[in-house]
Amino acid sequence: MHVLTQPLEISPRASWRVQAAGHLGWMRGAAGAAMGIAVAGAVTILLVGGKGAALPFLVAPLGASAVLVFCVPASPLAQPWAVIGGNLLSSVIGLTAGHLLGDPWLAASLGVGLAIAVMSLARCLHPPGGACALLCALGASGRIPWDAVYMLPITVNVLLLCSFGWLYNNLTGHPWPHRPPRLPEPSRHAYSRSDIEAVLADWNEVLDVEIDDLDAFVQALLRRGARNV
Repeated sequence: MHVLTQPLEISPRASWRVQAAGHLGWMRGAAGAAMGIAVAGAVTILLVGGKGAALPFLVAPLGASAVLVFCVPASPLAQPWAVIGGNLLSSVIGLTAGHLLGDPWLAASLGVGLAIAVMSLARCLHPPGGACALLCALGASGRIPWDAVYMLPITVNVLLLCSFGWLYNNLTGHPWPHRPPRLPEPSRHAYSRSDIEAVLADWNEVLDVEIDDLDAFVQALLRRGARNV
């Protein structure tokens, strides 16, 4: 049996190629995000009446959503319900806060805080949702207050990005919504799912990974270690 005693050395050029064009390389994410934003913008322009219309055809938080959907599609923060629920619920909360409170500073502050609370309770925490709440709170409390019709471009943007994200991720080998890897056999290791939950509770931190993915990773790591013994 051959035992590897020194780490493998990868040349900078080879490392760059892996990072750029690997299974989850940045070229894949960049191309997907560019096409997703293009599709969302083009269709929304047709619906809201062109680039000169009063309504925006793209909203800035969509760019942050694209980073998550196309670059880290396995993240709990990037799943379809997180993207749709997080952005749309937060937008409604921002608009409501802007109209009820009137003051931009107060509406933005409370709008973002309330959006985070609602997203957490609805299990659709999505960082760009905070940006949607802020954007809509400022818009609704501005000189020309945004009304409910501004939900049209936001909704179309989000739904189109998710639709294209579903198509692109699945065609490029990343099932979306994400599903944890199938384990080849039941776990026989000296730990259980409850042990993972207990460790996470002891750490008292939120990790951007599902427990099932952690379980699959640890089992794969232990199997790989057992083969090398």
